[in-house]
Amino acid sequence: MPHSSSTAIGQLLQELRAGNQTAFDDLLPQVYDELHRLAGKQRHRWDGDDTLNTTALVHEAYFRLAGQSAPEWQNRAHFLSVAAAAMRQILIDYSKRKHAAKRGGRSPHVPLHEVEAALLQGGTSPEVRDEALVALDDSLRRLEQMNHRQMRIVECRFFGGMSVEDTAEALGISPATVKRGWSMAQAWLYRDLTVHTGKTW
Repeated sequence: MPHSSSTAIGQLLQELRAGNQTAFDDLLPQVYDELHRLAGKQRHRWDGDDTLNTTALVHEAYFRLAGQSAPEWQNRAHFLSVAAAAMRQILIDYSKRKHAAKRGGRSPHVPLHEVEAALLQGGTSPEVRDEALVALDDSLRRLEQMNHRQMRIVECRFFGGMSVEDTAEALGISPATVKRGWSMAQAWLYRDLTVHTGKTW
């Protein structure tokens, strides 16, 4: 992002922290392309399911962010990490509604290889992707209880598609800590999903 745009975003975020809610309307055009990029990364994994398209995801995230009464976004990276969290929750809520309607609300019992295919490679059915996302969310909630920072790293890196450097800036930690936490979180999630998705090794 050009330096001038980053500076403008920083100024608008400062105004928001100072209580100027109208600054949010000026913020959207400055960050729309990046929000669209974040949403596009998520939609790529859900290829073939057009009900919640990229633009719809961006707009839903915008309304959720605009509804925050006292945002404390410190900088561009911090704002994008919050947007990634909002998109994660939107996708989770959307998938849970679809899953509950189809399966009567029962917990997903998805083999681990299907979770990996749905979330990392794509190419699986919308139903399997919905169940995989619900399974991953359940696992992330368990990780949050163990290590909140690692959960946030996954949120930024996986759901936000953020770089190591942007994740470090957003969370106020070093890039080395992000890399270490990302590796540890992936290993933990793999073990947890192995236990909870019914895969027999």
